[in-house]
Amino acid sequence: MKRYFKIIIVPFFLFFTTSIVAQPFAQEIAQFKSEDSISYPFRGQRPIVFTGSSSFTIWKNMQIDFSGYPILNRGFGGSTLLDVIRYADNVIIKYNPRQVVIYCGENDLASSDTVTAMEVFKRFKILHGIIKSKIPATPVLFVSIKPSPSRAQLLQKVKDANKLISNFLNGDDRYIDVFNSMINKDGSIRKELFTEDDLHMNAQGYVIWHKLIKPFLIK
Repeated sequence: MKRYFKIIIVPFFLFFTTSIVAQPFAQEIAQFKSEDSISYPFRGQRPIVFTGSSSFTIWKNMQIDFSGYPILNRGFGGSTLLDVIRYADNVIIKYNPRQVVIYCGENDLASSDTVTAMEVFKRFKILHGIIKSKIPATPVLFVSIKPSPSRAQLLQKVKDANKLISNFLNGDDRYIDVFNSMINKDGSIRKELFTEDDLHMNAQGYVIWHKLIKPFLIK
């Protein structure tokens, strides 16, 4: 009986442990928790939480660019809307933010040819619903999906997803259009705004984003 017991339990334990470790972005979320435990951000006031994918993660001057605003960057690079939904309690809700700024959806489209603009919109609606159900008075800002040169084949899907989300948001929940400032008059992408990988933005790109996002932020 003892041998039989060990054969059943040990594999189950290993499977259970592996499942926990295998959670995508578990390390990034653990790092956020560690940072909060050392010095909880903006104690006594409600921050403006930026979350989503790498365009926020690598915005190293975000605190300086939005000086005077209680900015908390909780972007985690490579994330999709499904990932932000999974960790919404950890990167958004727990902070009871005065405002939420989201950049996400681009990686969703790039992850599979089967992901449509409508699917991105549906995922965003789920995330929006989670936020509104738990912190209903908190405004949500969505930064439009950008036109990345390395993903030019997705341009029409990007436009369609942006339009669906733009039409959905109203009132204090706003859509911030960075897309049109990142393309030329002929519809081509402004490659000078991107780093050598043609995916992530350089300083010129962030100058545009800063200019367009700042007017929507709550002091």
